[in-house]
Amino acid sequence: MRGVWRELADLVLPVDCAGCGRPRTALCAACRLALARGGRGAGRVRPEPAPAGLPRVWAGAVYADAVRAVLLAHKERGALWLAEPLGATLAAAVRGLRTGGGPLLLVPVPSARGAVAGRGHDPVRRVALAAAGELRRAGAAVRVLPALRQRRVVADQAALSARQRLANVAGALVVRGGADRPLAAAPAVLVDDLVTTGATLAEAARAVVAAGGRVAGAAVVAAPRSAFEINWN
Repeated sequence: MRGVWRELADLVLPVDCAGCGRPRTALCAACRLALARGGRGAGRVRPEPAPAGLPRVWAGAVYADAVRAVLLAHKERGALWLAEPLGATLAAAVRGLRTGGGPLLLVPVPSARGAVAGRGHDPVRRVALAAAGELRRAGAAVRVLPALRQRRVVADQAALSARQRLANVAGALVVRGGADRPLAAAPAVLVDDLVTTGATLAEAARAVVAAGGRVAGAAVVAAPRSAFEINWN
């Protein structure tokens, strides 16, 4: 119910731009452009050092300024309508992987149950659904498969080093019962809102492969500018 009331409030009440705060503009043109990486589109990213098992990763935008603000507004402040523009950015990252045009599964990185309950929604899954809709409208055979779950509690990663993050998530994810069959039928693209060290995506890839799936790559909404293999500044 919390999510429903937030969506109704977004429709009724005047809002400022979620990216820059410009008054009475839900998402201004400049911030929409930032979500498209300043008009340059998605790019391949690779954290340094990259963890073992990390698949190739594409990001739709640079995690800074307006993009950071929009992601946080959606994730932490319940601006649920932002899933649509964020989904378009994620869809661009999926297209960058060039998976061959066949059927594709978008597999969201799971959030902890407590985090989902506290926020009133699952932000990564919501953005993945929006991205899948964007891709299907362009003719792609894509669906979202929430195949992963956490099988143990993990600590908040924000204050951890790259090595600590690897230890924190090692063995933490597992494929849900019954999800192994669809995973075996089509390649999976792991999706998340943000990549920093790549530890979580590497763990997600391990879990999917262990269940007999094939990982075609990973796509995220945003990544730090330093992680992009080509940096246009």
